[in-house]
Amino acid sequence: MGCLRLLALLFFPLLAPAAAMAEETAAGSSSGAGLGYLAAAIAVAASTLGAGIAVAAVGSAAMGAISEKPELAGRALIFIGLAEGIAIYGLIVALMILAKL
Repeated sequence: MGCLRLLALLFFPLLAPAAAMAEETAAGSSSGAGLGYLAAAIAVAASTLGAGIAVAAVGSAAMGAISEKPELAGRALIFIGLAEGIAIYGLIVALMILAKL
Protein backbone atom coordinates (compact mmCIF):
# COMPACT_ATOMS: atom_id res chain seq x y z
CA MET A 1 0.00 0.00 0.00
CA GLY A 2 2.86 2.38 0.76
CA CYS A 3 4.39 1.88 -2.68
CA LEU A 4 1.17 2.88 -4.42
CA ARG A 5 0.92 5.99 -2.25
CA LEU A 6 4.50 6.91 -3.16
CA LEU A 7 3.78 6.45 -6.88
CA ALA A 8 0.68 8.60 -6.57
CA LEU A 9 2.65 11.34 -4.83
CA LEU A 10 5.33 11.20 -7.52
CA PHE A 11 3.21 11.07 -10.67
CA PHE A 12 0.04 13.05 -9.97
CA PRO A 13 1.86 16.39 -9.58
CA LEU A 14 3.54 15.72 -12.91
CA LEU A 15 0.19 15.11 -14.60
CA ALA A 16 -1.50 18.21 -13.17
CA PRO A 17 0.01 20.68 -15.70
CA ALA A 18 -0.87 18.34 -18.56
CA ALA A 19 -4.43 18.04 -17.29
CA ALA A 20 -4.71 21.82 -16.99
CA MET A 21 -3.42 22.24 -20.54
CA ALA A 22 -5.89 19.61 -21.72
CA GLU A 23 -8.76 21.48 -20.08
CA GLU A 24 -7.68 24.78 -21.65
CA THR A 25 -7.41 23.24 -25.08
CA ALA A 26 -10.70 21.41 -24.73
CA ALA A 27 -12.44 24.57 -23.57
CA GLY A 28 -11.00 26.59 -26.46
CA SER A 29 -11.84 24.07 -29.17
CA SER A 30 -14.13 21.13 -29.53
CA SER A 31 -11.47 18.82 -31.00
CA GLY A 32 -10.17 17.64 -27.64
CA ALA A 33 -6.53 17.82 -28.72
CA GLY A 34 -5.47 18.42 -25.13
CA LEU A 35 -6.92 15.09 -24.10
CA GLY A 36 -5.03 13.47 -26.95
CA TYR A 37 -1.76 14.88 -25.62
CA LEU A 38 -2.68 13.69 -22.14
CA ALA A 39 -3.49 10.20 -23.46
CA ALA A 40 -0.17 10.03 -25.30
CA ALA A 41 1.70 11.08 -22.16
CA ILE A 42 -0.10 8.48 -20.05
CA ALA A 43 0.59 5.77 -22.66
CA VAL A 44 4.32 6.48 -22.59
CA ALA A 45 4.48 6.87 -18.80
CA ALA A 46 2.55 3.70 -18.03
CA SER A 47 4.41 1.54 -20.54
CA THR A 48 7.78 2.84 -19.37
CA LEU A 49 6.89 2.18 -15.75
CA GLY A 50 5.71 -1.32 -16.64
CA ALA A 51 8.85 -2.01 -18.65
CA GLY A 52 11.01 -0.89 -15.75
CA ILE A 53 9.24 -3.24 -13.37
CA ALA A 54 9.49 -6.10 -15.87
CA VAL A 55 13.19 -5.53 -16.53
CA ALA A 56 13.86 -5.42 -12.79
CA ALA A 57 12.18 -8.77 -12.25
CA VAL A 58 13.53 -10.48 -15.36
CA GLY A 59 17.02 -8.98 -14.98
CA SER A 60 17.51 -10.21 -11.44
CA ALA A 61 16.26 -13.69 -12.34
CA ALA A 62 18.48 -13.72 -15.43
CA MET A 63 21.56 -12.78 -13.44
CA GLY A 64 20.84 -15.58 -11.00
CA ALA A 65 20.41 -18.08 -13.82
CA ILE A 66 23.59 -16.89 -15.58
CA SER A 67 25.59 -17.24 -12.37
CA GLU A 68 24.60 -20.90 -12.16
CA LYS A 69 24.74 -21.73 -15.89
CA PRO A 70 26.73 -19.24 -18.01
CA GLU A 71 25.47 -20.80 -21.26
CA LEU A 72 22.01 -19.31 -20.56
CA ALA A 73 23.24 -15.75 -21.19
CA GLY A 74 21.80 -15.56 -24.71
CA ARG A 75 18.36 -16.71 -23.64
CA ALA A 76 18.37 -14.33 -20.69
CA LEU A 77 19.13 -11.37 -22.94
CA ILE A 78 16.20 -12.30 -25.17
CA PHE A 79 13.82 -12.16 -22.20
CA ILE A 80 15.21 -8.82 -21.07
CA GLY A 81 14.76 -7.48 -24.61
CA LEU A 82 11.14 -8.65 -24.62
CA ALA A 83 10.54 -6.82 -21.35
CA GLU A 84 12.06 -3.64 -22.78
CA GLY A 85 9.80 -3.96 -25.80
CA ILE A 86 6.86 -2.94 -23.62
CA ALA A 87 8.19 0.63 -23.53
CA ILE A 88 8.52 0.68 -27.30
CA TYR A 89 4.90 -0.43 -27.66
CA GLY A 90 3.82 2.49 -25.48
CA LEU A 91 5.82 4.89 -27.63
CA ILE A 92 4.21 3.52 -30.79
CA VAL A 93 0.74 3.92 -29.27
CA ALA A 94 1.58 7.50 -28.30
CA LEU A 95 2.75 8.27 -31.84
CA MET A 96 -0.44 6.79 -33.24
CA ILE A 97 -2.51 8.98 -30.87
CA LEU A 98 -0.53 12.09 -31.83
CA ALA A 99 -0.92 11.31 -35.53
CA LYS A 100 -4.70 11.46 -35.14
CA LEU A 101 -4.63 15.00 -33.67
